Amino acid sequence: MNISEYFLYCLAVVVMIATPGPVMLLVASAGLKGGYAAALRTIFGTNFASLVLIALSVLSLKGLLVINAQWLDAIKLLGCLYIGYLGWQIFREVIFKQQEQAQENLVPVHGGFRQGFLVGISSPRDIIFFASFFPQFIGITPDLDLSLIILTLSWILLDFLTLSVVYLGFNHLSHSRLYPHLLALCGMILLMIAGYGIYQILISKCTAYLDCSCLA
Repeated sequence: MNISEYFLYCLAVVVMIATPGPVMLLVASAGLKGGYAAALRTIFGTNFASLVLIALSVLSLKGLLVINAQWLDAIKLLGCLYIGYLGWQIFREVIFKQQEQAQENLVPVHGGFRQGFLVGISSPRDIIFFASFFPQFIGITPDLDLSLIILTLSWILLDFLTLSVVYLGFNHLSHSRLYPHLLALCGMILLMIAGYGIYQILISKCTAYLDCSCLA
């Protein structure tokens, strides 16, 4: 097995998961609301979404599946809208409630398996990762199937461990006065991620349209 390439893959996975994004922020928000049990259910949902995306990537690598670019853009757009909705839910609760009531009445996203799955399956960053970056590491062993098994199991383990560490970090802050501000920040970042994702989709569409116009 190519150890150096495998190490780079593991490092890339940890960095991508730990970097603020919709999945990480959803897990943190769910954990702040419902404790580790809620965070764990959300992590299971995001993990299952990752397995679905990995399966699609594997089918594509084996030539059994061709994904239409327009369908992919539509999934990305729906994902951005859903992520923006979750961000607004979190942010709205902080804005419209008194700070004295925040610890008792604040209702960040509850998380859970369903929401974890929906955010994970529609996250533009995860879609791009599994569609383009993930296949670059299938050469860690001479056997394609063995490489895919190793990469998949490593992803599941690293995803679970990294998101659990993220939850524990946020949990320490939940007992301080920074709690409502932390949730507001999560909501704002989710809104920014959704906005940036929509912007990127529109830019790519406009560029493709202009290229077609020039060729015509």
